Amino acid sequence: MSKKKDGGQQNVISAEGLKKLEEQLDYLINVRRPQIAEQIQIARGFGDLSENAEYDEAKNDQSKLEAQIQDLENSIRTAVVIEDKDIKTDRVNVGTSVVLFDEEFQEELELTIVGARESDPMNGRISNESPIGAALLGHKKNETVTVNAPGGTNKYKILKISRQ
Repeated sequence: MSKKKDGGQQNVISAEGLKKLEEQLDYLINVRRPQIAEQIQIARGFGDLSENAEYDEAKNDQSKLEAQIQDLENSIRTAVVIEDKDIKTDRVNVGTSVVLFDEEFQEELELTIVGARESDPMNGRISNESPIGAALLGHKKNETVTVNAPGGTNKYKILKISRQ
């Protein structure tokens, strides 16, 4: 998440990403919460709660679920939605796809810069908070960017910037 000027957190996300978060929240509240409540009711029927492993497990599941719900609600509340029409392609930004030339491996790669909640590195969707994503932000076509990552220092030349 990025820091806002007032010191709070902001969650940069696409409209599609926000919709997925809202669907996930709806599922947790309307499907998972009742399922866990039912598990607790069933486990209560097994007798003494002080020695009831099923009850303890169901209560732990409930606690984890409520934490997930709270996290999703916070992410949705702090979301800063990036609309396609607002994505400019003169510089690398959240919502842009970039074609890079990896100078070390002498190959091209394409990455899409997304908010942290939408990150999927195995499919070329990297977070704006990742070492590569953060290093690329604000740079223009034909610039070479040096990235200090946990695996070492890499250099990438930006060949193309487009909307995702």
